[in-house]
Amino acid sequence: MLFSSELAPAEDVWLDSHLCGALQGTQQGLPSLALYVCKSSKNASKVGQRTMSSSVKSFKDQKYHQLKQQCIKQRQLFEDPEFPASDESLFYNRFPPGRVEWKRPKELCDDPCLFVNGISAHDLHQGKLGNCWFVAACSCLALWENLWQKVIPCFKEQEWDSKRPQKYAGIFHFQFWYFGEWTDVVIDDRLPTINGELIYCHSNVKNEFWSALLEKAYAKLAGSYEALDGGTAADAIIDFTGAVAESIDLVKGKYSENISEQMKLFEELQKVHKRGGLISCSITSSSPNDTEVETEMGLIIGHAYSVTAVQKVHLGERLLFSFKSEKLFMIRMRNPWGKKEWNGAWSDQSEEWKKVSDSERKSLGLIVQNDGEFWMAFEDWCKNFTDVDVCRIVNTSYFSIHKTWEKKMVCGAWTKHSEPLKNRSGGCFDYRATFLQNPQYVFDVKKAEDKVLISLQQQDQRIYKKDGKGDNFPIGFEIFKVELNREYRIHKLQIQERVATSLYINTRTVFLRKLLTQGRYVLIPTTYRPGIITAFILRLFTDVPSKLRELKLDKPKLTCWSTLCGYPRIVTQIKIHSAEGLQQQDRSGAMGLTQSYSVGADPYLIIKCENQKVRSAIQKDTVHAIFDTQAVFYRKNMERSIIVQVWNSNVFCDQFLGQVLLAALPSDPREQQTLQLRGKGGREADEMPGHITVKVVSSDDLMEL
Repeated sequence: MLFSSELAPAEDVWLDSHLCGALQGTQQGLPSLALYVCKSSKNASKVGQRTMSSSVKSFKDQKYHQLKQQCIKQRQLFEDPEFPASDESLFYNRFPPGRVEWKRPKELCDDPCLFVNGISAHDLHQGKLGNCWFVAACSCLALWENLWQKVIPCFKEQEWDSKRPQKYAGIFHFQFWYFGEWTDVVIDDRLPTINGELIYCHSNVKNEFWSALLEKAYAKLAGSYEALDGGTAADAIIDFTGAVAESIDLVKGKYSENISEQMKLFEELQKVHKRGGLISCSITSSSPNDTEVETEMGLIIGHAYSVTAVQKVHLGERLLFSFKSEKLFMIRMRNPWGKKEWNGAWSDQSEEWKKVSDSERKSLGLIVQNDGEFWMAFEDWCKNFTDVDVCRIVNTSYFSIHKTWEKKMVCGAWTKHSEPLKNRSGGCFDYRATFLQNPQYVFDVKKAEDKVLISLQQQDQRIYKKDGKGDNFPIGFEIFKVELNREYRIHKLQIQERVATSLYINTRTVFLRKLLTQGRYVLIPTTYRPGIITAFILRLFTDVPSKLRELKLDKPKLTCWSTLCGYPRIVTQIKIHSAEGLQQQDRSGAMGLTQSYSVGADPYLIIKCENQKVRSAIQKDTVHAIFDTQAVFYRKNMERSIIVQVWNSNVFCDQFLGQVLLAALPSDPREQQTLQLRGKGGREADEMPGHITVKVVSSDDLMEL
């Protein structure tokens, strides 16, 4: 959900981006999606003290350690020329809410600290800026030591040291996963204040400054503080962790009505939370007038909440050897304002808590005070909230007991060109004339079935808000099942099957989970309308390597070698839908002589064209096989037929079940046809049991297909 301009009351989310180098004593920086969880707090502390990895990019080419040493040597405090202490760093379209003074923490208290008694989700309070989404994301981040230590690197080195004040240089740095790269952002410690009070995000402890400094670094990345006015918690969580974000519409999914789906969602959120994922939720506003309006139950409309626990709570006393205690599905949240809580069932002082033992309440950390954190029954949560952002830390590390995903990431762009073959901004599928001019990416699914996770993220548009732009473009993507051997761009959708479509929405990231069958696929990322220019990153997660890559060529290259050996004259697409009525096989794989010893075959296809060969997957135990196998060939010799053979897979020796020969000329019919299987030889070879259903399309225009 996108939040706009909500202000705090005036009274006031699968691990591997850096592995701990336990064996080598070093750290390998990998630009991927998660963080290795250190096995002890001692190891975690070592991670926090590490030096910046060489794989981390310096924002604005500012190198923290060099700048700090220069300041110490010159005995002066750092002043950031790239994000100066002036109004231009605050606003671009409005006036400050009062006379702003930029003050260093030492001017606001006697003993400033980065952290006071560690870091907690309770540390943060939203200031006079509509960035509850950012504060909610920070609250989520604070729950996981292994994650926040990546965002706040070398935190002990950055802490104020009263014993060595000469080492303090007024400079800090934070790291964000910025458009696919870990990026180090340097800031000075001058913070905007009015009447000696911090204007924006601050801690509930006056001398703790990690949240205010982190917010400043994030504002610098976005171009100004005002650029943070309106956003989604998922965006900030992705920037903190490199997570993969999925948005779930609780209303459209009817989670408040469908108990079965409600329980599935609870189990999924609980699993995500236990594995270090970050979750936020909100209530969509139906009009600008109800943004920030408080409901009768104490919830704020158009406001982001961080989810801090997803848990099954035991009711009554639990006996030592009793396994029958009743459990209630519960969820805990925090309001970034640090106040304004749910006042319904299971609120802090509700009667329902009497059903829970003292020990259970203690283990839950129940605090009866207006601190912005509260519990709800999951059923009530599904009824009252409308949207949830689930940010998974996708596990790509092989050093894990959990499922390991194979990840592939590519960077691309929608670009505009007057020549159709060079244009890469064709709009969505509704714009059929230009749709295939978009970037095209091919990948393989190697298993019989594989769950695929896809994340498409456009370039952050907030940096353009100063220019009167800055809104996200509606984006999405389409997936087509294509020929098993396709290596060139699609120019017309003839036999390709459209198997998946993402949502088209004006969020920075679009996500899709899809179960795909074995084969080759082309993914086409698009903006909704043609002619939009911006960059994007595409991330694909599969169980086995997918070989995701961009299709850049329109047809085979004309080279010196092809001039000597011949260049393709026609292109042919072929799709074999099925092979039916095949000869049954006995248990040894030979053709069955008696029904009592006969079983179905295990057929597969081999498609031969000139010197190329394409083989389909095996269909198990059937004489009526559905293949839907596709191939494409760029042919030099029009006189040589395409051969489609059917074979039976066997342990010792595969059996030939028949074949058909296809002339596949441009003048041949393009309709689907059923052909009799024959033996090896010419077109007049003996008939064999069975027939295949096939569609063939040929063209002498190599870019027609």
